[in-house]
Amino acid sequence: MNLKELKLTERRQKICHSLDLNDEYDILAYYPSRYEFYEVLAFSLWKESETVVFRAKVLTYPSSYRPRRNLLITTFDVLYDEEELKLTIFNRPWLRLQVGEMVSFIGTYNGKNKVTVTNYSNKAIDEIAGIQPIYPLKEGLTQNDIKKIISFVYEKCEDSLNETIPQRFIEKHHLITYQEAIKNIHFPTNRNDLLKAIARLKYEEFFNFFALLKLHKENNLQMKIAKKFDYNQVLAFINKFPFELTTDQKETINDILNDLASPYVMHRLVQGDVGCGKTAVSEVALYAAYLAGYQAAFMAPTEILAHQHFLSLKEVFENENIKVACLTSSSKDNKAIKEELKKGEIDILVGTHAIFQDDVIYANLGLVITDEQHRFGVNQRRALNAKGNHPDYLLMSATPIPRTLASSIYGDLDVSTIVSMPKGRKGCDTMLIKTNSIKPIINELFDLLKEGRQLYIIGSLIEANEEYKAIDVTGLYEVLKEKFKPYKVALLHGQMKSEEKEIIMKAFMNNDIQVLISTTVVEVGVNVKNATAMVIYNAERFGLSQLHQLRGRIQRSSYKGKLYLLTASKDSDTLNRLNVLVNTNDGFKVAEEDLYQRGPGDLLGTRQSGLPSFHLGNLIKDTKIIEASKEDVIDLMKSDDEIDKAYIAKLLTKVRKGND
Repeated sequence: MNLKELKLTERRQKICHSLDLNDEYDILAYYPSRYEFYEVLAFSLWKESETVVFRAKVLTYPSSYRPRRNLLITTFDVLYDEEELKLTIFNRPWLRLQVGEMVSFIGTYNGKNKVTVTNYSNKAIDEIAGIQPIYPLKEGLTQNDIKKIISFVYEKCEDSLNETIPQRFIEKHHLITYQEAIKNIHFPTNRNDLLKAIARLKYEEFFNFFALLKLHKENNLQMKIAKKFDYNQVLAFINKFPFELTTDQKETINDILNDLASPYVMHRLVQGDVGCGKTAVSEVALYAAYLAGYQAAFMAPTEILAHQHFLSLKEVFENENIKVACLTSSSKDNKAIKEELKKGEIDILVGTHAIFQDDVIYANLGLVITDEQHRFGVNQRRALNAKGNHPDYLLMSATPIPRTLASSIYGDLDVSTIVSMPKGRKGCDTMLIKTNSIKPIINELFDLLKEGRQLYIIGSLIEANEEYKAIDVTGLYEVLKEKFKPYKVALLHGQMKSEEKEIIMKAFMNNDIQVLISTTVVEVGVNVKNATAMVIYNAERFGLSQLHQLRGRIQRSSYKGKLYLLTASKDSDTLNRLNVLVNTNDGFKVAEEDLYQRGPGDLLGTRQSGLPSFHLGNLIKDTKIIEASKEDVIDLMKSDDEIDKAYIAKLLTKVRKGND
């Protein structure tokens, strides 16, 4: 039923529109954000600093005084449970109480028979005690507005609320019905009923999400021409690697080769910790696409990283008769590269987003690889499809997250996870320095430089900013270039010209620069094996996963890396958060902790990450419910039962409507 059919008043209809509530199911799914539990206890059971709920007899008239302009304090005495209590309430000039009347109060017990009142009412104690739902509000709305609308709609629709998930799954998990769940989430009478309602509705959210996701994926499967290549040639290429592949790398390569050879377009995410060997996996994919007669595009998020990938791939494929080129917005020979690409003379094009501009034409694009969390939207995929005949997509991410969460966040992708690390990596020692100065570690840094190794120094700001109290890299460079003499110090940040950045990175790679002072422009993919130490100023300003990414820059060789986290923060939560990095080098554990602390939106980029939103479900904490609902969805999709088929058909209508 729409809002008019529900016979809501015009004002209530406006409230519903402002909250994007369009029918009875929307309104009843506007769940409380939290609950306040008010239990009436005997005075002898009251504890200091706890919330108390009681109905008492007024003994004295309220007396008020104003110690300062914006503060009015009112006090009066009441009798509760044969105890005289002194009550205080703030900024209620309209308070009118009569001696002898009975009033219900909510407040905080301060000890010594004193209570600070937060709310009072003439209602019976039963009406304000118990469990009180608290709803999210917009400006101009009150809790009472929302509660009245939900109560009105529930009473009107209670008997017509149909079940929303197949009955067999309700029985399987001993869930309460949809009708019971809606009643108990909005009008709970006890904690047990409330918890049952939340569990049922969480399951439903995840069940419907995974069912829609699976149908959406199946509904959008794209046919392509299966790529044909010689597996023995691919194996011979792999055997030329100067290292042994890990088990996870081998399994991931197998997944990719099967995808390339299938008649459906590949949409695969390869996720793994910093230095786990994702690049080697991508090289095999590129080689297989080449053998099948296709061009490939390899996109990186920055020009520095694009150029580095270009040099690396050029070296890997120089004996395979494979031509690799690099195209960025600042490339000098853009015109010649585009011409060669159009003629099919370039096999692999590496670059930034410039490789997908309108005037970049591929002769036969068959594979697209994007590095470091770069996600494509629908419009970008359409543009890419136009450049090739339904090319395969391989995305790589060095922000590893738990499998359960990966399947939710990256629901439209198949996910391969590389956990095991290549042999010979020494890891990194991470130290928390509780000052924003390198004085305590300066001798260690000089010792490292004397050994012939190099150093990163990272700051969060390019230039000083009054709004943010943090050390800027420009000012840092002016100070440290003198302090580190005779070693060569350079500055790098995102506002520099591409040519300048390229010159600096090349010099750093060649050890012509020993100390590189930089912003997080070096965060991903930069591979300077001789750089084995890093100092990060104002470490508290960075997320754990970002710090772990930066740490990955100094774990590229057989030397053990050293990371120094500088912070002047005294906040215990901040220090505990940074100590996570001190205590573990495991990127999965770091990312999981980051997810708990900041949530997936902050970690992966809100909305850009394609995060689903849930009213009640929590992607991090509800893993058991997530797994159960996913298992049931798989069961549902295989079912021949007529009721299940009808349910799928109903969901499919939603999917098709969403695609339109």
